[in-house]
Amino acid sequence: MNHYKQLTREQRYQISGLKKAGLNQSQIADEVGVHKSTISREFSRNKGRRGWHPKQAQELRDERRKNCAHAQRHSLLEWTEVERLIRQDMSPEQGSQRLALEGGLPISHESIYLHIYADKRRGGDLWRHMRCQKPRRKRYASGQERRGTIKNRIGIDERPVIVEQKSRIGDWEGDTVIGKNYRGALVTLAERKSRYILAAQVPDKHASGVTAAVTRLLRPHKGKCYTMTFDNGKEFAEHQTIAAELDADVYFAHPYHSWERGLNEISNGLLRQYFPKGMELVEVTQEQVQWAVDRLNHRPRKVLGFRTPHEVFFGKTVRYTKSPLGLSLRI
Repeated sequence: MNHYKQLTREQRYQISGLKKAGLNQSQIADEVGVHKSTISREFSRNKGRRGWHPKQAQELRDERRKNCAHAQRHSLLEWTEVERLIRQDMSPEQGSQRLALEGGLPISHESIYLHIYADKRRGGDLWRHMRCQKPRRKRYASGQERRGTIKNRIGIDERPVIVEQKSRIGDWEGDTVIGKNYRGALVTLAERKSRYILAAQVPDKHASGVTAAVTRLLRPHKGKCYTMTFDNGKEFAEHQTIAAELDADVYFAHPYHSWERGLNEISNGLLRQYFPKGMELVEVTQEQVQWAVDRLNHRPRKVLGFRTPHEVFFGKTVRYTKSPLGLSLRI
């Protein structure tokens, strides 16, 4: 008799009935027509926290078979490339589509999810690069501060229509991310068409420091800076200095209309993956901020056809996987 045989769904329910009838493993094996080691293996491999049950046992077996099929379909080298992208904090969908965009490895995002979960069960750390971000609801420290009037502000209603169309590179949205207990902050800027972001750490929200940070961030991109849209926080009170320094027009969204700077809100939420709520930002270094910004700017975006903000902003193509010949990344 063959000592190993795959059990069917019907046999598992038969085993369940025999088990309830009080038969031991040898007797169950004789009744089902398999070796007793098959029954022993079944009870040990396919049991849950509350013991062995036929429906759960079948589901566990099906999951293992599916994972095995996915593993056999792709080579170790291919999974190495997938893991390279996941460790750059790309989502399974972004990794899958980026691979396709670079001309190879047709691996579905469902397969990548299964690979990540299997890696976690083996004690791996790929899952730590997954984002699980709740929608961010912006909190305001006090309505009094936010309602302060900014002198000589120009409202968003006067902003050129071309900005809304996102048809050119050079229109930015600006905001701040505040640390716990108002200790430290990040000044963030997002370019509307490319989704390219810039950020800088500042010790507080004082207008002078924020103004210096905005101009320092955008000065290298002055030729790609036509407009900026801020919220009504007092940290942007020196907007005229920013406009003059960068030769750009500055506009302000309506009070409490965060959706008018939706891209900046999304970008801030992405940065929270690296600087979560409840974290003081006063000790954060610019090197740490730039590292996070680089990760986001080199992350493929579905809205960009799975190109990266870096590629769209600079008009260049970057290879994020190794070439077929194993050459280094090219930028």
